[in-house]
Amino acid sequence: MENNRLNLPLGIQTFEEIRTQGYVYVDKTQYLIDLLKTGKKVNFLARPRRFGKSLTITTLDALFSGRRDLFKGLYAEEYMNRPDFEPSPVIRLSMNKIITDNGLEVIRETIAEQVKNNANRLDISLPESNIPGLMFDRLLANIARKYNQKAVILIDEYDTPYTEFVNDPDMAEKVRDVLRNFYVQIKANDEHIRFVFITGISKFARLGVFSVLNNTTDISLNPKFAEICGYTENEIIQYFPDYLEETANHMKITVEELIKRMRDYYNGFMFDRDCRTRFYNPFSTLSFFDEQEFDNFWIETGKSKVIADYMKNRNLTVEEFRRFPISKDFARSPGDMDETPPEGFLYQCGYLTLREGISDDLSLDYPNTEVLNSMSMLVAQNVLHGKDEDYTRCRGDLLIALSSKDYKKVVLVLNRLLASIPYDDFKKSAERDISFKGYDFTVREWHYRSMIISFLRGCGVVTFAEMHSNMGQSDIMLSHKGNIWVIEIKVARQGVDPAKKADEALKQVEEKNYAKQYPDAICLGLAIDDEKREITQFRV
Repeated sequence: MENNRLNLPLGIQTFEEIRTQGYVYVDKTQYLIDLLKTGKKVNFLARPRRFGKSLTITTLDALFSGRRDLFKGLYAEEYMNRPDFEPSPVIRLSMNKIITDNGLEVIRETIAEQVKNNANRLDISLPESNIPGLMFDRLLANIARKYNQKAVILIDEYDTPYTEFVNDPDMAEKVRDVLRNFYVQIKANDEHIRFVFITGISKFARLGVFSVLNNTTDISLNPKFAEICGYTENEIIQYFPDYLEETANHMKITVEELIKRMRDYYNGFMFDRDCRTRFYNPFSTLSFFDEQEFDNFWIETGKSKVIADYMKNRNLTVEEFRRFPISKDFARSPGDMDETPPEGFLYQCGYLTLREGISDDLSLDYPNTEVLNSMSMLVAQNVLHGKDEDYTRCRGDLLIALSSKDYKKVVLVLNRLLASIPYDDFKKSAERDISFKGYDFTVREWHYRSMIISFLRGCGVVTFAEMHSNMGQSDIMLSHKGNIWVIEIKVARQGVDPAKKADEALKQVEEKNYAKQYPDAICLGLAIDDEKREITQFRV
């Protein structure tokens, strides 16, 4: 079995390579055929990065290029063998390859280079020019003239040059103008185009693509096409049985137990307005099977510093986006990155995903444990002066203290965290609206609590906030190396004795039976002196 099984397509985004070099291919061609049957000319799909958008683009390239040999045994084979199926010239643009760190002129040049590469592949002559829009216009017209056929346009990650400048609005505006002048040629050459498929992380209205292409069909939240990218749990069971069995044996658990753990750690992305199906990120799934260890793989592949800076510049914490209510209109059109609120930006980047809401509305939350822990780690690293060595040292000390039940050392580590939070962060937190309206927190207490929770989760500790018991809900419950900790936090303001607050915190844990279901739990009442911004008293 070992010698005959297919390889993991980790990092492979080209359909032809997967189909010819012995890699597992999860057959998504049914959804592509269903899309073509709708007859819609211009289509758009939004998905987070590393979710299979590029593989979808290269699959469509192979299909329209008439590569029947690559579709043998797949759903699309029958469609391609029909007498009325005709290939078309394909223009494929990968906008994630555009060089963005050397100014606008280099952005224009690398877009023009992609147009030239398509022209050379199709044996099309272009005028001497480095103006991307003009070259694109001539490419489409000359394809129609030479082949007497309409072209297929496939644009992958159309918005990447724009989103690179999320923290630089002025430059983002200039890049927007460059892209708008390029993409406008699609509508200008409508008579030369058979089919257009565009992918990106969001449908940014002001980029110019969708303002000029008023006939675009956005399939991003359409339940019929929800499974066009990403892995469902059933697909993992169907296509990766050998890897499930091997990984379960390595971890010395059953396949059923492995699937249950994977479901919690990696499953949870949702892409349809009805919230019916949950998805695994393909990159995380394949990386997990490759390394046979639960880890946070997805965030390592992206611009994590961009997200970290975004959170830091806006004084955002992780907890405020749990179960965040939104409307269905917001889910469809969260707005451009320089105008949308933080929940819109994080949703479009994939750090938040759809969940059912109250009544007919929706909500946002972190997709799974992997993303929640990764975001928490970014926030924790930001707080600890952004230095990896500070974070690593604090993390190591915390894990040792939790394993040995050393509550004094736990308090010391948490105080190192609190001491690292800039004073301005506390000041700004008091000025901001807190989304947790239903919880009885003061603004300052909420800020302390959310920072501590982010730090714990960022250190890989299994941490729950607002854990319910029959009498109420504790601030924090965590589990590490078989040890359960129940923590309640109180803030002592000016003139209030922190010792009384520590007594009050522990008394609340005891009276409300927060730890009743965990007889051996360590119960910790913390009192944070608001003037000193540190834990000055605790009870255990």
